[in-house]
Amino acid sequence: MPLPPPSPQQDPRAFLRHLFDVAVARAQPAQVLAAHLPPPPKGRTVVLGAGKAAGAMAQALDAAWPADAPLRGLVVTRYGHTPPRQAGAPERIEVVEAAHPVPDAAGEQAARRLLALTEGLTADDLVLCLISGGGSALLTLPAEGLSLADKQRINRELLASGAAIDEMNTLRKHLSRVKGGRLAAACGPAQVLTLAISDVPGDEVSVIASGPTVPDQSSCAEALAIARRYRIALPPAVVAALESGALETPKPGDALFARHQVRLIATPRQSLLAAAEAVRAAGLAAHILGDEIEGESREIGRMHAALARAVATGTGAFERPCVLLSGGETTVTLGAPPTDGARPGRGGRAGEFCLGLAQGLQAQPGIWALAADTDGIDGIEDNAGALVAPDTLARARAAGLSLPEHIARHDAYGFFDGLGDLLITGPTHTNVNDFRAVLVL
Repeated sequence: MPLPPPSPQQDPRAFLRHLFDVAVARAQPAQVLAAHLPPPPKGRTVVLGAGKAAGAMAQALDAAWPADAPLRGLVVTRYGHTPPRQAGAPERIEVVEAAHPVPDAAGEQAARRLLALTEGLTADDLVLCLISGGGSALLTLPAEGLSLADKQRINRELLASGAAIDEMNTLRKHLSRVKGGRLAAACGPAQVLTLAISDVPGDEVSVIASGPTVPDQSSCAEALAIARRYRIALPPAVVAALESGALETPKPGDALFARHQVRLIATPRQSLLAAAEAVRAAGLAAHILGDEIEGESREIGRMHAALARAVATGTGAFERPCVLLSGGETTVTLGAPPTDGARPGRGGRAGEFCLGLAQGLQAQPGIWALAADTDGIDGIEDNAGALVAPDTLARARAAGLSLPEHIARHDAYGFFDGLGDLLITGPTHTNVNDFRAVLVL
């Protein structure tokens, strides 16, 4: 019999971790993928995929697909994100690993191999595409005029620019030979079914992993404008190709998508709803602020702090005790690296949110919070996120940690590591973006 969930009053930290675990469990491929599978086709079934959840999605598909039906394929996931395979489980789909968030040669090789698997497909064949967040970096095949080194530099600059995820992926689509519907184009005339786990605000499938199998509404002109807006330098030949429209992506209505379907098998909102149900089961009110929240991470943290303080002091829209839940994809604008010899900060969106939250809460009694990335990795560190408690600021002062200094250096990892408040889960093998829970008692 499973243990009862932790009490929010007696162990707020464990209760918040329980909510995170519930949200992640709702998005596990092993729980949700099988219900979306079609019957085997007359011809072959080929599996292609990319993303942080690709390994788990491949294993779930392999386990659910009829043992006597032909199946083969290849997916690419992030280093260390291939789930352990159970003894006796089928191994018809190969899982390879590559770098994220900055692509590497392994990702480029995987993209070439994926394209090779589309050769010779017929109208009797079925292609199952397993797509999840992170696929943009993991599935890398530069457009004409770009090298892998160019793509690596562009990715680094985009990640530090403060650009929203849809802006980043608009540019990525137009600089790729597989993104923005081009992988689907290579699959014709086979039937194509994309099974996607959303990690983007609004669940726009053309943004998830830069939409390798779906139509793209953005244009070369928009991609070039984004590069210029964020001062992303492009080779002259690529600028000319964008200006002329030579790198345009397949658009909605194109006949190549006539035999293509898309099914979202897990979304951020579904995970928030699962967490809200767990909150109510513990006897507290749950309020979902939104699953599409975007903006500068520390500012979103301060916004959540203001809402929570209002609830705690009896001036807000909600009554305590309650939990405020939210998701989305915030950004961290790094700016220029330090020139005074100071060590650059470490951390990701969730940690930065927690810095802003802690600053905004001003040690308000009765408020605890957790923010984490549901893939288990906040940025490029080994933590999923961090926790904030009423005594966070007092413990920081006692440990000689300056919150303003860590905010200025974007050093969430150093701040919360010094307090023992990093949330470390390891890879979760799924990805429905940011998860935030603020408990007001």
